[in-house]
Amino acid sequence: MVERAGVRVHPTAEVSSEAVVGPGSSIWNQAQIRERARIGAGCVIGKNVYVDVDVVIGDHVKVQNNVSLFHGVTIEDGVFIGPHVCFTNDRVPRAVNVDGSPKSDDDWEVVPTLVRMGAALGANSTILPGVTIGRWAMVGSGSVVTPGRIVLLAPRAAPVRTSVGTTSQSSSDFGEPSTLTARGTRSF
Repeated sequence: MVERAGVRVHPTAEVSSEAVVGPGSSIWNQAQIRERARIGAGCVIGKNVYVDVDVVIGDHVKVQNNVSLFHGVTIEDGVFIGPHVCFTNDRVPRAVNVDGSPKSDDDWEVVPTLVRMGAALGANSTILPGVTIGRWAMVGSGSVVTPGRIVLLAPRAAPVRTSVGTTSQSSSDFGEPSTLTARGTRSF
């Protein structure tokens, strides 16, 4: 690891000169941090993590290996993001328009996603665009989190009581500390 300005960066990591990384953070091998990304102090960015343009990550966030954080994602302080979590940002992903022409940046709209302080996202979770995950929420491994306030837990993909809200809702927190019952549903 090479240290520069109080940040440890593995020699194989790519960190844009336009990115801002807080002191005490570590960026591990083969991670890519794009232009205008902001990473807070004391963060750990694991192997092969992709942080897209304009993504914001708060202080003391742990991002495990192989996570993809795409444009439009904001992560508050103290969040844990398990391995292989994928944030999406396009509600209608297509390679081409109806006329067959390739889609460009002008042909889609970034839909923001927010993960509030202290939340934990289990391995292999997929977070669809337009979701706010509440403070201290726990998203189970393999879940698909949709903007409709539904969490689908794999492998059965059975809906459980949610601890997330959509961005169109008030700022109330759905994920205050809760317990996971033996059947895998949440008690609030």
